Amino acid sequence: MTGPAPRLVASPHHVSLVALPDAVISTLAGIFDVMNGVALLGITRPGDPAPFQVEIVGEAVGPLGLASGVPINVQRAVDTIETSDIVIVPSVLLGPQGWEMGRYPALVDWLRRMHARGAVLCSACSGVFLLAETGLFDGKDATVHFGFARAFAATYPAVPIHPERVLVIAGRREELVSSGASMSWHDLVLYLIARYADATTAQEVARLFALQWHQDGLTPYIVFEGKADHGDGEIQAAQQWLSDHFSLAHPVEEMIKRSRLAERTFKRRFAVATGLTPIAYAQRLRIEEAKRRLERTDVSIEEISWRVGYEDAAFFRRLFKRTTGLAPGAYRRRFRLPDFARPSH
Repeated sequence: MTGPAPRLVASPHHVSLVALPDAVISTLAGIFDVMNGVALLGITRPGDPAPFQVEIVGEAVGPLGLASGVPINVQRAVDTIETSDIVIVPSVLLGPQGWEMGRYPALVDWLRRMHARGAVLCSACSGVFLLAETGLFDGKDATVHFGFARAFAATYPAVPIHPERVLVIAGRREELVSSGASMSWHDLVLYLIARYADATTAQEVARLFALQWHQDGLTPYIVFEGKADHGDGEIQAAQQWLSDHFSLAHPVEEMIKRSRLAERTFKRRFAVATGLTPIAYAQRLRIEEAKRRLERTDVSIEEISWRVGYEDAAFFRRLFKRTTGLAPGAYRRRFRLPDFARPSH
C-alpha cells in the first residue's frame, strides 16, 4: 500500500522591483516589504515556499541614491536577468520640467524584452511614465496619479489615461497593470498576491499590514482645478469671477451678462476652453467648497448645501455623490481630521 502522492510545490514567482534615480523610496521599500511579508510573517502553509522572490534591480549593482537622496541597494543588474514573472516600476518623482524621455534606454529595452518573454509589467503611481516609454501601453488603458494626469497625457497622447481609477489591468494576457495615486500601490500588491497566491493570502496580508483596498476609487481624493491655460482671455476673466461668486443664485447668467459675448457664443467658448459647460463648472466649484467645509467644520450638511448655493439639500446630496463617489456624510467620515489629531485648547 502506497502513501499519498507528494504535493507539487510551485517555485516562487520572480519579481523585479526596478530602482532608478527618480524612484520614491517609500513606494519601493513598501512594495518590497509587503510582497516579502507573505513569507516573513508566516502566512504560507507549512512546507510551502514563499510565493514571490523579490529582487531590487537596476542598471548597476550597488548603492543608488533615490529621488529623496536616501540610498537603496540594487541587488541585481537588469542585463543579467533573462526572464522575470513580474516587473514593478515604483513611483517616480517628476521635476518641474516633467518626465524627460530617453534618460533610461537600457531599462526601456530591458522592459520590452521582459514583456516579450512573458513578464507582467506593473507600475505604481507615476512609475507608468517609464513603462509607457516602451510603447507597450499605446492604445491600452492605464492610470496614473491624478496630479500627473495632464503631464502624462501630454507626454503619451496614445495612452488612454484614467486617473480616477485605482487599478487598471490591460493587455491580452492582462499583463499591463497600473495603479493610481500614491498609496494605491497597496491595491496593486494585494491584487498581485491574490492573483499569484490566493485571495485568502491577500486578505491576511491586508489584515496584518492594516492595508485597505480603495474600493470607492480615487474620485473622492481629486481636487477640481479648472483648466486655465487655454488662452481665451474672455473666458479666463469669467472663470476668475466665478471662483469668488459661485454660490450666487444664478452664477451662469451673471457671467454671461458681465461678458461681451452673446449667450450662445459664451457657452460654446467656455466649453471649448475649459472642457465643461458653465453650469457644470460652477457645480464643480460648489462641490469643492462643500468638501472643504465637510473636512474642516461640524456644520450640518443642510447648511453647507445652502452656503455653497443650493437651497434643495436633497439635490445637493445627489450631486455631491455623483461628483465625488461618496455621500456627504461618508465623505466627512473619510476625510475629516480625527478627534485624536485635533489640537486641544
